[in-house]
Formats: sequence, structure tokens, C-alpha cells
Amino acid sequence: MEARAEELRRRLAALGFDDVRFAATAALTDEGLPAWLAAGLQADMQWMERTAEKRLQPDAVLPGARSIIMLGVNYGPARPTGGSVQWARYALHDDYHDTVKPGLVAAGRALEEIYGVKGEDYRYYVDTGPVLERSWAARAGVGFVGKNAMLISRRYGNWLLLAAILARVELPPDPPIRKKFEIRNSKFENAPGLLCGKCTRCLDACPTNAFPRPGVVDARRCISYQTIENKGVIPRALRAGIGAHVYGCDVCLEVCPWNRFAQAGRRMLLTVRDEIGALTLAELLELTPERFAAVFKGTPIKRVKFAGLLRNACIVAGNSGDRSLLPALVRLAAHDVALIRVHAVWAVRRLGGDAMLASLRAGEKDASVLEEYAAAD
Repeated sequence: MEARAEELRRRLAALGFDDVRFAATAALTDEGLPAWLAAGLQADMQWMERTAEKRLQPDAVLPGARSIIMLGVNYGPARPTGGSVQWARYALHDDYHDTVKPGLVAAGRALEEIYGVKGEDYRYYVDTGPVLERSWAARAGVGFVGKNAMLISRRYGNWLLLAAILARVELPPDPPIRKKFEIRNSKFENAPGLLCGKCTRCLDACPTNAFPRPGVVDARRCISYQTIENKGVIPRALRAGIGAHVYGCDVCLEVCPWNRFAQAGRRMLLTVRDEIGALTLAELLELTPERFAAVFKGTPIKRVKFAGLLRNACIVAGNSGDRSLLPALVRLAAHDVALIRVHAVWAVRRLGGDAMLASLRAGEKDASVLEEYAAAD
């Protein structure tokens, strides 16, 4: 049995997965998720609540599941994106949901060959299914959950994309990371900060104060949530904190001391898109729907759609202090899409261009945009 498991591990590593570890599917004793949901910290991500039970119990996802194969794809070490625009590091690749999937298909074939199972005996996910990937990865020893609520690997730092395979196969579980003396009074499995010590760099560095306590993220204040998952108006109180982050945010990952041990990724299951990181803020403000579709085709950035990215770019422009962007912002303040107009008006006013909006304000009828005009009156 051990020999077959190690053969499976070798086969999956050869496919491009940088970490391959196994966990038994006994239900997670994770009180963190129910408490997080009860506090409303998931914002409007209702699917988290709908699938909470499945996330803690894989047997509810795949009846008869006996093991979870946790897979990590290293996209580090981190490199600054530089310039006037900041992107989440993973976004500077083709969409990992698409590029990792062929590896999972091949992993399933390896599982069939080695263990004699059929396709209905396993199910795989790349960050899209009802699987609590970070908690299962911690149980399997891929890493530990840090105070930033992210999985931290001792080999790869904060830079692992996670995938999971649920299987009706009994695999020898890998041990989780342990301290010589376990955290006392832990209320649930995978309590955050196991190997963080007294460090609070991630908590202190968050530009929008999205951590009410170690290991807990208030999505409503998180830059990643606001610039990606939020499809509407971004609260005014958070816009200054967004800074130059046009899509996602890596601040609480970047500052982690564990990154000094991060090894370079093989990127066998990733396709780098460095040209995205080279885009200037001025270029983003001039995007058309057609240009957006062409530039971001096949990337995770397409999720925010054209209006969402322009919304984010307007906020970054407002935070930039660059008054040369005012003409572009004034044009966007007259855009057909109200979501873009709302944030363009805010950016123009933040850059001191109020007088340039006078003619536009007179004819404005959208309530959300009028609120932006009134906010500084």
C-alpha cells in the first residue's frame, strides 16, 4: 500500500504539482468556518454558507470518499509588479483554473492505473468546489494556516495554488505540521499562527484593516474581495486603502518572513503573462470592451469584466496623485456605465478636478453617481 502511494506521489509530482500530500477524510473539527459565517464576514459570498457542511465533510461531496489528495502549485517566489499598478501575483498568468485542470485530468488517470479505480471514484477541484482547501492542506502537512489566514508552506512560503482530489481510495495520511509544544487552548483544528510566533507583520500591514483578529479575514474590508468579488460600488471609506491595487492584493502574503525560504516555482502548470504587469494606469483608463476582451482573454482578470476593471482603475488613479490622468477620468465620468461613472467622479474629485465635472453634474440622473457628487459637498 505504501509503495503504491509513493508511486502515485511521484507520478503527480512529475505532472508539475510541486507538493503532493494525502489526508484522511474524517470531518474537520473547524469551528472557524461556522463562526466566520455567523459573523457575516463572508460579505455577499452566499455560496460559502450554502456549501459550509460539504466544506467540512468530503463524504457529503463524494459519498464514500476515504482520502483527499492535496496538491500545491508554486507560483513564487514573489516579484514586485512595479509601476503605478499592482496586480495579485497569480493574475500575471493564464487562469490557473484552466491550466491546472489538465494536470488533474492526468492525475486521475494515474489514480485509475495505480489503484484500479474508475472515474466515478474520484472528484477533483481547482479552487472552485465545496472544499476547504487550506484546512485540508494543513491537515495533510502541505503547510500551516498563518495569521493572515493563508496557507504558509515551509518550502514555498505563501505562494502555493491549491487543488484537491477526493477519492474512494485509502491512502496513508501524511502528518500535519506540529510544534514541539502544541498551541494550548486551541478551539479548533488548524488554529492560525502555528509557526508565526509573535510576528504580526501581515496584520499590521493590511491597508484596509481587514483582520479583526489573527487568522480571520473580514471580506467586507479585504482589497481582494472588493476588487474582484464585489460587483457593485466599492465603499468610499475603503478606496484610499486600495492604493495601487487594481486586481487583488498580496500585501499580507508579501510581508510574511516565511517567504525567505520560498523556492522558485517550476511553473509546469502555469503560463506567465508578464505583458499584463507592464500595462500602465493610463492604458487601463483607455480600455474599451473590445480591448479588454483581447488583452485579458484566458486570464483570471476576465472575472471582473470590463466595468469592474475600469472601476478599480479609477480608484487607483484617484489614489495616484497624478493629475495628468484627469482628462481620461473626466471622460469616464461621462461613461454609459454608471458603475464606471461613480468611481471616475470620485477619482476626479480626489485629484482636485471638481470644476471639470460641473457640466456633467447638471445632467446626471443616476442616484449612485449623484451620491458621489454630494459626498464632498
